[in-house]
Amino acid sequence: MILSIDQGTTGTTCLVIDREGEIRGRGYSEFRQIYPRPGWVSHDANEIWDTSLQVVEMALKAAGISSGDLAVIGITNQRETVVMWDRETGEPLADAIVWQCRRTADLCQQFKSLGLENQVKTRTGLVLDPYFSATKVVWLLEHVDGLKARAARGEICFGTIDSFLLYRLTGGTVHATEPTNASRTMCYDIHNRIWDAELMQAFDIPAQVLPEVHPSSGIFGETAGHGDILDPGIPIGGIAGDQQAALFGQGAVAEGDVKNTYGTGCFALFQTGETAVASEHGLLTTLACDAHGQASFALEGSVFSAGSAVQWLRDGLRIVDSAPETEGLAHSVSDTGGVHLVPAFTGLGAPHWDPQARAALLGVTRGTTQAHVARAALESIAFQTADLIDAMVKDAGQPIHNLHADGGASANGFLMQFQADILDVPVVLPRHTETTALGAALLAGLSTGFWEGLSVLEGLNPPDHVYEPKMPQHQRDHLLDGWHRAVDTVRSHGSG
Repeated sequence: MILSIDQGTTGTTCLVIDREGEIRGRGYSEFRQIYPRPGWVSHDANEIWDTSLQVVEMALKAAGISSGDLAVIGITNQRETVVMWDRETGEPLADAIVWQCRRTADLCQQFKSLGLENQVKTRTGLVLDPYFSATKVVWLLEHVDGLKARAARGEICFGTIDSFLLYRLTGGTVHATEPTNASRTMCYDIHNRIWDAELMQAFDIPAQVLPEVHPSSGIFGETAGHGDILDPGIPIGGIAGDQQAALFGQGAVAEGDVKNTYGTGCFALFQTGETAVASEHGLLTTLACDAHGQASFALEGSVFSAGSAVQWLRDGLRIVDSAPETEGLAHSVSDTGGVHLVPAFTGLGAPHWDPQARAALLGVTRGTTQAHVARAALESIAFQTADLIDAMVKDAGQPIHNLHADGGASANGFLMQFQADILDVPVVLPRHTETTALGAALLAGLSTGFWEGLSVLEGLNPPDHVYEPKMPQHQRDHLLDGWHRAVDTVRSHGSG
């Protein structure tokens, strides 16, 4: 069987998957979120490692197997989060800086003032933002005593979470990553697939701290053995960042395939194959995996507030006790009664990019009920996704044929049907919604011949439900026009 470790931002999941793609065992555990100052987010990397071993043990036990029954291990991870550790001992030298952390905002401004932004965008496909890894590395090198000198001597390893787990699993014998994670660092040339010497010099990051970059599907190394949990000699054969792993787990490997993960926010990836599409609509150009687990290109965009809008209904307005209640409420009314919720709680993401925008509930009358507000919240998720997909279609110069959906909110039938209606394309839900862990498993399985070829993979996570669009074009146009007017109102209010 295959063991897949899905190391996320708030918890770690582990799945045991058999040759038919069935999930035979599962383990999950949360770990601490550390907030040293407002806007700062950290993790204890040792705690992540300990939690990962715990969920591996839980999944193996649930599957009724030992690690000796494993053919290969796959890893997927929260992207951009940075760990610095001692090359000799494997011990972290500071808390990991999480992708959400904004502590390097001033550093980013400094590098922008030096004219580095265009170079970053051209070579890495990214924007110069605290979200990505490079300025986190710079911050650690500058703020942890003695770290810069030790890094220059080659005594330190830098890595995203996949690299740290790989290092620990292999007993410190392998310091490596793969293209999808490397592409999120602001130091990796996605066109030539190498660490960019000029960018590393500009950031003053010594080359000797960086991991080697191996293909996403391929043997990285073998386990060193970890007590009674993992035997030595198990190959580690597939690694990808979480969103790219979900894209692969959806089978979205052909040019024009699109997936959207409906979580607290939404992450959408548009597979562009061998072509690196430079975005003119505020999207990122990044790396993904092709049908063989090798590097290909994708456009990526994010919606800041999706599931968090429903959480606000529950925790802020208290008009529902649980998120699933919104589906029944939305179905109980024929429309929103003219109400729009624009959930710009932390500004608007792509394609608007207005950090000053603030959330608003518009069109409220005495006849407005909790059902209208609940429906408006769900519709806002679909509208924001539609804006994102529209930007992708414009950048790529080609339409989409369907949308692969996963994530917690994809269980909401009203939302998925409305999404199909407003996009005017089918929305496809897979049999297994844990596509991130499945994607890592598929990459690992390909590397060892456990599975052979895409034709086999297509049968492992087939469509479970397809939502077909039913809305007339004139109604779609009317609804989108109302949404865009609401967004314009919020933006003019936020900028004023």
